[in-house]
Amino acid sequence: MRRFGGFLLASIVVGLVVWWLARPGDLSPATQTALAAHAADAEAGERIFWAAGCAGCHARPGIEATDPVEERLVLSGGRRLESPFGTFVAPNISTDTTHGIGGWELNDFARAMLHGVSPDSTHYYPAFPYTSYNRARLEDVADLWAFWQTLPADDTPSIGHELSFPFTLRGGLGVWKLLNLSDEYLLPEFPDAQVMRGRYLVEALGHCAECHTPRNLAGGLDASRWMGGAPNPSGEGRIPPIPDPRWSADDIEAYLFSGFTPSFDVVGGSMADVVVHMAQLPAADRAAIAAYLRALIE
Repeated sequence: MRRFGGFLLASIVVGLVVWWLARPGDLSPATQTALAAHAADAEAGERIFWAAGCAGCHARPGIEATDPVEERLVLSGGRRLESPFGTFVAPNISTDTTHGIGGWELNDFARAMLHGVSPDSTHYYPAFPYTSYNRARLEDVADLWAFWQTLPADDTPSIGHELSFPFTLRGGLGVWKLLNLSDEYLLPEFPDAQVMRGRYLVEALGHCAECHTPRNLAGGLDASRWMGGAPNPSGEGRIPPIPDPRWSADDIEAYLFSGFTPSFDVVGGSMADVVVHMAQLPAADRAAIAAYLRALIE
């Protein structure tokens, strides 16, 4: 009986420790101070918006690559993201105060981006790629939020995710984050400033690994096979490894702008959206992404 009591006490202590470690993260006072002190620049935030691919999930379904790029600024949500855990449906994150995030403050936005936590302290599912965004610089988060305030409101109601039990329970996401959420970069420090710029654009903002890196059984990125290609969540084929060793840095840069491969194939699928977003960036940013990808294999 005494042994059972000791086991029970130890279990309670371990449970409390796990609960404490897995609780929804908050912004530190230092982070809040830094965000408030930054003179946010909406023009710089637009560059972050395209680099981060926000419209790739949250613009309305059915937008074509040939449609005016301004249509991608209406973040009404509704796109369906298939996964082994069920179907995630991108929510409305427009500036609408009822159906979107128009009632948020900067700290709410930063907490979501950096910790994957909602204003009401609920864990977000990692279909929202905060596992990459948590590497974002605070000034870029503040600039992005400033740009967000210029975007149109849309009153389209969000649609709930289509998940089965036990994935409907978000409590376990805190433990998942303990195992999978890290602000460490995969490519070590590199002497080339262009490669370092590319590392930030790819590993933090562009979240390329979220599609191009295989996942473990729990759905976390398998860093040992970084950018090694992965099954398509939709079940149709595979997402290729990047970069293709046959592609030069110039080939990659041109592809990110035009969507044409070196063999003159045309980009398709969700990558077509990525190319539209990358084409809005300065050429120097696309060149930096290409330099980073080449550094992975050279």
